[in-house]
Amino acid sequence: MAAAEQIKSLIKSFSEGDDSRFYATAMQIAAAEARKGHQALAEELKKIIQDSKKSKINEGALKRLPINSAHKELNDLLEFTRPDDKLKDMVLSVHLKKSIQRILDEQRQIEKLRQHNLFPRKKLLLTGPPGCGKTMTARVISSELSIPLFVIRLDGLISRYMGESIAKLCLVFDTMKEFRAVYLFDEFDSIGTTRNQGNEVGEIKRVLNSFLLQIEKDDSNSLIIAATNMPENLDEALFRRFDDIITYPIPTEEQIFKYYKRELLKSDLIGDNVLLELSKKSIGLNFSDLEKICQDFLKNIIIYGKEKSNLEFLIETINSRKRPF
Repeated sequence: MAAAEQIKSLIKSFSEGDDSRFYATAMQIAAAEARKGHQALAEELKKIIQDSKKSKINEGALKRLPINSAHKELNDLLEFTRPDDKLKDMVLSVHLKKSIQRILDEQRQIEKLRQHNLFPRKKLLLTGPPGCGKTMTARVISSELSIPLFVIRLDGLISRYMGESIAKLCLVFDTMKEFRAVYLFDEFDSIGTTRNQGNEVGEIKRVLNSFLLQIEKDDSNSLIIAATNMPENLDEALFRRFDDIITYPIPTEEQIFKYYKRELLKSDLIGDNVLLELSKKSIGLNFSDLEKICQDFLKNIIIYGKEKSNLEFLIETINSRKRPF
């Protein structure tokens, strides 16, 4: 066990907010345990210390963001989250999973790549119908790389005053340099619409021009992810600015089956044959629909019991999720 003086130092440094002394003392305790032959405990302590340091670094960076009146606007522009989603939890085609894994592998080897004057993939355009995994991918990349996710609030970005929107966009890109994170521009078509459309608002055209300039010169360590359900509406100049363009299709019958098997077997009421039938009836639905179907089924069990949570209920729930067009 740790010496009494070390324990006192640990408590004192914690109460005084002296992080450097706290971590130094904690590492001394871990080293002492290793010398005593308690390797498993020592390694566990080291991992806890490292994880805590990462969290402290991120929290400290966040506290430093609003350092002036301009930065205070970030509260209206950026929604901060720290997801815990993992790539293994996503039901994707082999091609899509490899594409995301490649991004993660390159990001984890940033320094090695830069030693050879190469740069990891970091500017991603995700396209496809709603509910098929675009936002989930941003969450997964954030979680897998142990960096926060910022969702850019586009309603806070676009202003009716000339030049104000561009100033806000520049502020977002400046933040990317100060604070490594995943920055998600969801519903990106709202600012990325082609400049050839004559009825577009002039301010939005100026924002698009500014975005093209900013993303072109971006050299931060952050990841920029733009997601859209309508890639056909995007300006042509955008596509070459991204390192990867990843398209998410509606789930296949096989993917639906895998999703149901993972989620519905928790109920212990449904076998593979029933899941196959449900998967066929669910073709055309997206993952968001499937998630709500599974949640409704599990909630039904809790509220009404297993006897009323049967195949008929599931089929009704599936049919209610189908679009009338």
